[in-house]
Amino acid sequence: MKNTIKVERAKKNWTQADLAKHIGISRQGLNSIETGKFIPSTLLALRMAKVFNTTVEVLFQLDDADEV
Repeated sequence: MKNTIKVERAKKNWTQADLAKHIGISRQGLNSIETGKFIPSTLLALRMAKVFNTTVEVLFQLDDADEV
């Protein structure tokens, strides 16, 4: 799964720690999501979308390997 979290963070000039604080997780947890090592829960993805004032679909996209 691909994501645009780093791009959205840059638009707000936020560090990983800043975003992690806004959505209630650790910076390390956010790093795992941002680098694709961990896929967030629906609740966490929705929190991120709300913080960035966008949709989950903008933040997360399926890779070719993920598609059925």
